[in-house]
Amino acid sequence: MNMRTRELGQAVGAEWAKLWSVRSTWWCLAGAVALMVMSALMLGGATATDMLRAEGGGTRFPASEPVISATSFAQFALAMLVITSEYASGSIRSTLQATPIRGRVIAAKALVVGPVMFAAGVLSGAVATAVVYAVLSADLFGGYVALPPAEVALDLLGVGVFFALVSVMTLGVGTAVRSAAGTLTVVFMLLMGLPLMLMMTGVSAAVEVSLRMPLFADLAFMGSTDNLTGGPMPYGAGEGLAWLLAWTVAAMAAGHVVLRRRDA
Repeated sequence: MNMRTRELGQAVGAEWAKLWSVRSTWWCLAGAVALMVMSALMLGGATATDMLRAEGGGTRFPASEPVISATSFAQFALAMLVITSEYASGSIRSTLQATPIRGRVIAAKALVVGPVMFAAGVLSGAVATAVVYAVLSADLFGGYVALPPAEVALDLLGVGVFFALVSVMTLGVGTAVRSAAGTLTVVFMLLMGLPLMLMMTGVSAAVEVSLRMPLFADLAFMGSTDNLTGGPMPYGAGEGLAWLLAWTVAAMAAGHVVLRRRDA
């Protein structure tokens, strides 16, 4: 093991210890699970109710389908706090003194946040899927929900990947912006506000841009053929993943540039 790898490993170990030494980590993870469950149950209930009211009912849908639709609401709080709390408390100075190479600092944080949030995404998705199936499989909701193992497993892996990528993207934004309020605003605009506003303009160039932003890239990655406005997605899962990766890399690059150029 060379010197750089050993130093990166030490930085990762330090970030791992910091992550699990504060109560906010547990609260953020618990909140993500609770928000995922509530959002998925609400979305799944709306779908089942619409099917129940429709003449002739409808086909059964996987219990993980509403979970996919709920992913945009639950994933970036922990990643935001990983960096912005250090700026707020001033502990970022100690972090940079212990690991002077700025790129190594942000890489270590990403190597901790990414896997943790992947696991959190899979876990919260599994819990939400189980709750959706348990509630909506009852005759009261028409029994339109199904639990196909292969499809559910793929959906949960997709949720985990999306959680990980958006969390690392949030880490990059937080490193550049440095404040919790600013990071929350920027990430929300990237994930929800800006793509929907661009889509609503109806201008072809703006619509094309919006379709390449994280919200619609996630829909494509998860296998959706609908762009939320009734129109088709112009690309498939592979390109959707590529766009999510591109946004994540761009955010991390921005965070790295700011971290190198500005003192703590």
